[in-house]
Amino acid sequence: MSAREPGLTHIGASGEANMVDVGDKAETVRVATAEGHVAMQPETLALIREGNAKKGDVIGTARLAGIMAAKQTANLIPLCHPLMLTKISVDITEDAALPGLRVVATAKLTGRTGVEMEALTAVSVACLTIYDMAKAADRTMEIGGIRLLEKSGGKSGDFRHPEA
Repeated sequence: MSAREPGLTHIGASGEANMVDVGDKAETVRVATAEGHVAMQPETLALIREGNAKKGDVIGTARLAGIMAAKQTANLIPLCHPLMLTKISVDITEDAALPGLRVVATAKLTGRTGVEMEALTAVSVACLTIYDMAKAADRTMEIGGIRLLEKSGGKSGDFRHPEA
């Protein structure tokens, strides 16, 4: 496989899982942004907007859960490196077209490996928290659209999702 061909970096020649050695990589600023959403009944969205969910502040709690999850990514995803994040933000906004809530997370650090998994973990856990906090009102909610929007830094260069 040439340097230009994509491959599975965590799989050895015999098929065994390995943690990638990033020791020889240069430290660079690395940023990744991911998104996802929770679609729900319009009445559920109104309940959350008005702050009337039985469990409390859905958006604030989900934002905090996403931040906390990003910091725990290496404990949740096998073979991820523990990282010293310098920033993690989780933004949750209403999307009337769903209807529901859209979650966008950005992770940043200066280091030897990327932060895509941290951004994706933040989005995933924030969406799960929204579901958990509003499920008493709406068990038909649907979590979806979790994807990497963009990343920068590192040897592989920049990436931007074609639909972003």
